[in-house]
Amino acid sequence: MKKALFFAAVIFLITACNAQPQPLPRNADENSLLWEVSGNGLKSPSYLFGTFHLLCKEDIHFSNTLESALQRSSTVYMEMDMDDPATMLGGMMYMTMKGGKKLRDFYTEAEYKKLEDYFKNELGTPLALLQTMKPYFLVALFYPSYMDCKSPSGVEQELITLCKEYKKEIKGLETIQFQASVFDSIPYEWQAKELLKNIDSAASMKTEFETMVRMYKNQELDSVSALINKSEFSDDKYGDILLNNRNKNWASQLDTIMKKESVFVAVGAGHLPGKQGLITLLRNSGYTLTPLENKKSKGKSEVAATR
Repeated sequence: MKKALFFAAVIFLITACNAQPQPLPRNADENSLLWEVSGNGLKSPSYLFGTFHLLCKEDIHFSNTLESALQRSSTVYMEMDMDDPATMLGGMMYMTMKGGKKLRDFYTEAEYKKLEDYFKNELGTPLALLQTMKPYFLVALFYPSYMDCKSPSGVEQELITLCKEYKKEIKGLETIQFQASVFDSIPYEWQAKELLKNIDSAASMKTEFETMVRMYKNQELDSVSALINKSEFSDDKYGDILLNNRNKNWASQLDTIMKKESVFVAVGAGHLPGKQGLITLLRNSGYTLTPLENKKSKGKSEVAATR
């Protein structure tokens, strides 16, 4: 499923405890969005958390276990340093196609008219304002229209608020420049065709998005991985560029980072499962990955974020 590079996170507070931290509750199976990383010479555990880039704000809450893991960590790592104003301000510049390319360059008159009508009628956005943006970034604008809430947010966005409460420094595994370069390595012509394909398959896209949200809220990591691999909207042709190569790079960075300090790593949930996901990559590097219980009391699920 196409991954929108837009932002997110959640709010709450807890008081630090001077006593020796007790072990966090383990999960009975591996369907959890929150994982403890230990062993392989680590002095203290780190934590891995799968986020979702766009949810209804009212669905975003964090479990006590997650807050405790965050509190125990020295630093928070996200895909990008999203509390840095330079990241956000530079985003628009790096979303622009190189070489003076414009959307009109990739479509026939009829195709462009279809695109223009969809953005105007379904998204309420004049396409003329988006002429120079990389086509793949524009897919991110579709998702709010699939949602039944008036206040979409993101898990990362709310998590940033929580980090500020705990005075946790946020760092990025990638820069906005690097993420933009990923999309420069994928031909604009191919991106343009995919954008049009998504419009032609809008109903299926909405259904798949709703399915992904449900899986995330239920913390069904195995199902998330299967959907990514089998989806008609999956990026098989450029899967290594968009997902697998980035996972390998992050795992390599974390191998160094975690030996220096305990960190809380929050990246898109699609990066966690699968043979080339972060859980497997870190296990293959000798670490012990343990799923943590990420639920409300009385057994009610609080999916990564959802009560």
